Amino acid sequence: MKDTEAELLNLMARKMKDTDSEEELKEAFRMFEKDQNGFISAAELRHVTTNLGEKLTDEEVDEMIREADVDGDGQINYEEFVKIMMAK
Repeated sequence: MKDTEAELLNLMARKMKDTDSEEELKEAFRMFEKDQNGFISAAELRHVTTNLGEKLTDEEVDEMIREADVDGDGQINYEEFVKIMMAK
């Protein structure tokens, strides 16, 4: 994982560190998951990272998805999102 990806995940994790309620985690997930299909896609992740001022390449975004994507479906579901937010 490249430094910018690690920094972004660390930033997200710091913001989430004190967030342990189910509702707060769901709200954070909804920030990323714009089409409300239950998954964060590479396009949705790219959109959020761009809005946060991080201009990542497609390869960097794909790598972030791979890092979080436990079940290998190419997207981040809610359970995978919670694991990544609570692990950092």
